[in-house]
Amino acid sequence: MTTNDAVAIRIKQLLQKRHMTLYRLEQRSGVYHGAMDRIMKGKNQTISLSTLLKLAQGFDMSVLQFLDDDVFLSDKLELD
Repeated sequence: MTTNDAVAIRIKQLLQKRHMTLYRLEQRSGVYHGAMDRIMKGKNQTISLSTLLKLAQGFDMSVLQFLDDDVFLSDKLELD
């Protein structure tokens, strides 16, 4: 699994938990629809720190809180 895949999974988890739409997250985070679409469809191999910061802000949480999930355990991620 790529880091992008892990981020997409985490976004889906948080959207469901917070009863939020992807559109609402785009609006709150400032991540453009095209970029969000590539993340959610797994078209990116990596994701930038600035995008992670924006996503975390969109969920009203810190980056550490966003990354605090088993999906980000290093043994599950493909790292170059």
